[in-house]
Amino acid sequence: MTFSIAARCPRTGQLGVGALTATPGVGKLVAHVRPDVGAVATQATHNPFLAYDGLPMLAEGRSPQDVVTELLARDPGREVRQVGMVDGQGRSYAFTGSRTLDWAGHRTGPGYAVQGNRLEGPETLAEVIRAFEDSRDLDLVERLVRAIEAGEAAGGDRDGARSATVTVIGDQPYPLWDLRADDAADPARELRRLYGVFGEQLVPVIRRLPTRDDPMGEAARRALGQPAERPSRRQ
Repeated sequence: MTFSIAARCPRTGQLGVGALTATPGVGKLVAHVRPDVGAVATQATHNPFLAYDGLPMLAEGRSPQDVVTELLARDPGREVRQVGMVDGQGRSYAFTGSRTLDWAGHRTGPGYAVQGNRLEGPETLAEVIRAFEDSRDLDLVERLVRAIEAGEAAGGDRDGARSATVTVIGDQPYPLWDLRADDAADPARELRRLYGVFGEQLVPVIRRLPTRDDPMGEAARRALGQPAERPSRRQ
């Protein structure tokens, strides 16, 4: 009931997931991201453990294909599952079970995995990839928002759209971007609106939070009148 993209930016190392579906709250279960480790989109008949167990396995240096293959081998519901996975090196892998709702399928490439089920047809995924690849010079969050917009314009979910999400993580465990249109008449459009609001009002605040390398954070440093430090490389 969803199309999604899990992706890595080779320029910044940021990882993220974008998704759109016909049910509310797509961001709650579909998108899972861990800095430097990987991004996972799990959908169709959900199994969140494909992400919860998969990300620690990626952290051990294993490839997305190895991780997904092992996890699905012990999942008795695998034929109704769908998952896309990208690791911190940009390696990607995806799986679509044989009993997911038609049209269902996936595509992978350097730094991305795109997957969808109950779609109008494969053109939805083709447009997601086109929008993502045609915007290589832009920030990952913008590329993911464009990918969601393009997939929706190409037909998207056969039952329409109700929620959308884009999550992007830099080098900290908390999200740099966490856009969620949980219940909207036009979630792709609402996602674009939130992107503008968050970019102006929230992301500057997040960039001043404490980091692992800077436990004080720029906001506290300013409040205490101390000299500024250079910002985190990816955050």
